Order: sequence, then structure tokens, then C-alpha cells
Amino acid sequence: MDLSYTPEEEEYRARLREWLAKVLPSLPPKPSPSDWPARRAYDLGWQRTLYDAGYAAVHWDASPTTRLIFLEETEKAGAPYVGANFVGLLHAGPTIAAEGTAEQRERWLPPVLRGDEAWCQGFSEPDAGSDLAALRTRAWRDGDDYVVSGSKIWTSHAEVADWCELLVRTDPSAPKHRGITWLAMPMDTPGITVRPLRTLAGSAEFAEVFLDEVRVPVANRVGAENDGWRVTMVTLSFERGTAFVGEVVACRRVLGELAAEARENGRWDDPVLRRRLGRLNAEFRALWRLTQWNVSEAEASRGVSGVGGSVFKLRYSHARQELYDTAADVLGPDALDLDRPWVLDRLSSLSYTIAAGTSQIQQNIVAERILGLPKGR
Repeated sequence: MDLSYTPEEEEYRARLREWLAKVLPSLPPKPSPSDWPARRAYDLGWQRTLYDAGYAAVHWDASPTTRLIFLEETEKAGAPYVGANFVGLLHAGPTIAAEGTAEQRERWLPPVLRGDEAWCQGFSEPDAGSDLAALRTRAWRDGDDYVVSGSKIWTSHAEVADWCELLVRTDPSAPKHRGITWLAMPMDTPGITVRPLRTLAGSAEFAEVFLDEVRVPVANRVGAENDGWRVTMVTLSFERGTAFVGEVVACRRVLGELAAEARENGRWDDPVLRRRLGRLNAEFRALWRLTQWNVSEAEASRGVSGVGGSVFKLRYSHARQELYDTAADVLGPDALDLDRPWVLDRLSSLSYTIAAGTSQIQQNIVAERILGLPKGR
């Protein structure tokens, strides 16, 4: 498989680098991590800057390779992270682009690209996290609406979102994977209660969401009724595939910074630490090659990376945790100081083997869909 870039792609990279070098110094200071309304304004403002410069549509109207270059270069340049626009830009948006009708794409995609609207993800429930298909939030038809009741948890950015990509059970009598429907729910609809959840790191980017007979138009359904599990697999293929590209680049940068810190504070003299840093360097280089492989596969499948995304997500989650555990070794006692670099990142890394499908779920996917092993009873 050829993982090299074409002259046209390298020209795009050079243009993007030049633009980033001009625009990034003019950006306002980043708001406090705990001020989510301000962070939403900042994140969506950056999205508008990309839109005005002609770069916003790269996520849907460009090849996966061009998207890879964009994510790589923006991370290397220290450009703002997508933040509050994460679900809309990297989950719901690509799903609607792949599975939505022409009318749905026209309604929902431009506001995300312009930075006008933010989305949240309403998938997990208190009793349906790792076993997502066991969700119990009900939706029943009433004329031109679905009436939805239930609750969601770990709903990313719910407190500042305009829309929610929502999974509901529309046929309780069907096998659990076949009675699910994917809806786009306006977050200002009566009957929705949002309660933010504070993480170990002190932030509140998640929330509980309670739904009490919330009416969602049938026109907001993406895909057919009871076909939501298949649509969800499209969403999760993006979440487990190319959505982490920028973070791989960031981890490679952090690895270099850790080596420099270790040389400065004397920890470099420890051969065990040097060996760990060397192994992590090989690990992230391999993950970057796997990312390129997934992108090449996506070129032939409407931008969907397939089960290779599960292989990537499984290994990346553990590699990220190992990276920040190593950071704690480099810092020594300073690893308890929340104001030091990498300390909050270490706390957040603990969630990566759970978020976007636990490592156990990813292992099952790899075993069944790649290795062809039988399903467990």
C-alpha cells in the first residue's frame, strides 16, 4: 500500500502551513477551561475562521488524505482544538453526510461548518454504556413526531449544544440491535433537563440528560426506523478512526517534550525510563502509520474507516495512558502539582480506555470482525 503523498497533497500542506502561520498569532486568548459558554464561543469562532478561509469543508468535502493532512498540520501549529464543535464536526456531521437525505445535509451541515451550531452526543445511558445496544430510552410515533422518554449520561457538551445525536429504542420487541433509531434532537425542546457532571480533572464537559416526553420530528430521523444501530456503527467508525488524528500528533509532540524535560531534570540517566520513552516513540510512529492505513481504506468506502478504527482506538487508548504515566515518572513529586504540564492530561487519559467504546468492546470487535472468532455466549 502506498502511504506517500501526491504533489497536489503536499502543495495543500504548504498552503495550509502558510495560512496558519499568519492567522494563529492574531487569535484572542483561550478562555478558562471551566467556562463552557466562553469556550463554546471561542471554539465556534475558530470554526468560523476556518470557514471564511475555505478550510472548514475539509471534514466532509475533501478526501480522507487531505483531511489527515489538515488535522496533522493544525495540531503541529498549535491551532485551537475543535472543543465544543467535536461532536458536530467529527461525529454527527460525517454521519449525516454519509447517511442523511439531501434535505438533512442542507439543514445541518452548513451551520456546523460555519460555527453557528454545536452538537452533543446522546448515546450512553446509566445501564447501557459498554453494552450500548442495551439502551432503554424509548421513542414512539405520534403523528409526525417521535415522543421520547428516558435518560442519557456522559453526554458530551450537552450544556452548550444546540442539537443532540440521539439513540432511542423504537421497537422494544425487536432484538436489541434491531430496534434502535438515530435522531437529531433540538436541545431547546420542552422536556429536556441537563445536569452537568464534573470530571476528575475538574472540568464539566459531560452531563446527564433527562428526557420527559420530548417531541422530535420524524423528519429528524437519520436512516430508517429501527436501522439506527447500523447508522451508529458509521458514527463510531469516525469516532474510533480519524477523530483521534490530531491527538496522535499531540502525543508525539509531548513525547519529545518529555525527553527534553528528562534531560534537564536528570531523569534521563535512568535506563528504564529511556527504554520506555524509546518504546513509546515506536508505538506512536506505528499508530501514525496505522492512521494512514485507515485513511487509505476510507478512500474507497465513502470516508468510513471500517473496523481498522477499532484496532487503532484500542491501542491508542492504552498508549496514551502509558505516555502520561511516563510523564509522571519524569516529573517525580511534581506529578501531584495540577499546575504542571501533563498532570491534567494524565487524569483525562484515564477515560480513554472507556470513552468511544471500552477496550473490552474493541477487543471483541477485532476478534469477531477481523480474526473471525466466534461470538461469546
